[in-house]
Amino acid sequence: MNWKDYIVSDKEILLGKPIIKGTRLSVEHIIGLLAQGWSENQILENYPRLTKESIQSVFLYLQDCIKDGLLFSPIKLSA
Repeated sequence: MNWKDYIVSDKEILLGKPIIKGTRLSVEHIIGLLAQGWSENQILENYPRLTKESIQSVFLYLQDCIKDGLLFSPIKLSA
């Protein structure tokens, strides 16, 4: 699966934040729901335009961001 089939960025939608294609739901929003304890089924029930694949694509997108160092923030260790 390629996350690029499911996630897009358009400067006219949510100021260019990555969103699930065909929706106004941002990757950030989906991660926020999961962080709050929502299950995949709860998300799918509340947002019927989403699919299991679109939710999985969020994780693939984040994996690529971490791998490319886009989400890496070095921790300063005290001496």
